[in-house]
Amino acid sequence: MLAGNGSLVSEFVLAGLTDRPELQLPLFYVFLMVYIVTVVGNFGLVTLIGLNPHLHTPMYYFLFNLSFIDLCYSSVFSPKMLMNFVFEKNTISYVGCMTQLFLFLFFVISECYMLTSMAYDRYVAICNPLLYKVIMSPQICSVISFVAYVMGLAGASAHTGCMLRLTFCNANVINHYLCDILPLLQLSCTSTYVNEVVVLIVVGINITVPSFTIFISYVFILAKILNIKLTQGRLKAFSTCSSHIMAISLFFGSAAFMYLKYSSGSMEQGKISSVFCTNIGPMLNPLIYSLRNKDVKLAIRKSLIKFQRKDRF
Repeated sequence: MLAGNGSLVSEFVLAGLTDRPELQLPLFYVFLMVYIVTVVGNFGLVTLIGLNPHLHTPMYYFLFNLSFIDLCYSSVFSPKMLMNFVFEKNTISYVGCMTQLFLFLFFVISECYMLTSMAYDRYVAICNPLLYKVIMSPQICSVISFVAYVMGLAGASAHTGCMLRLTFCNANVINHYLCDILPLLQLSCTSTYVNEVVVLIVVGINITVPSFTIFISYVFILAKILNIKLTQGRLKAFSTCSSHIMAISLFFGSAAFMYLKYSSGSMEQGKISSVFCTNIGPMLNPLIYSLRNKDVKLAIRKSLIKFQRKDRF
């Protein structure tokens, strides 16, 4: 039966992270805890920023969007990933696989540009503090975040559209825990040349533009910080960027490591390294921004005090 766009496969089988039986249950509990921490952390940060007026600033507006993306991003594949550990055969329909691929790419690319937006926000805050409220007005922030989502939509549409034109004949076992581009291309029984060209172009754009923007932003930030004479002033300026530096290092570092493993031809190592990008990053981001941020910690304390007062009455 045709599954769609010439494909002869109606469903795929997700091979999962490992096929070793003795590791299935321990890994299930590990990744269940990772997912719970990710959901609680990101949902908590979204709620905290939404409910506290003093956090309604450009920096926290972008952090709100970043946490929202991480929350949705992890929920796209984590339930299926967890099912791999408890079910002998974890299947996903052709339509479900293409939907997962689209959403996965949409949120990944959107996060890439949201982190870039946050770098620009830090650049304006440190290099043009007097014009910060004018340059980073609510309207401008909305436009910047909208562009981030548009870039995610464009990239995901390009990849998924090209994937839909491929034919999948007999092989239907995806050597991964999610529907990703490279594992799916390996299953195609038709030419993947167009897909490979699109991957080079889209990935090239989505790596070059954010990386260049972030690099230039931090070159100007570093130059500005070095021009500050007082050590206390330097530390204060740097502290406003430290959480973001950690977040972009985690995101781009894990993504680069994952695709380097894939390009070396080792799918097994690629799967293991992708865990850092898909699972660990979204879990650590809210911890990085909450534990290292005075405003967030203050908002948490105020929220806890309010809840305690409500409980008393």
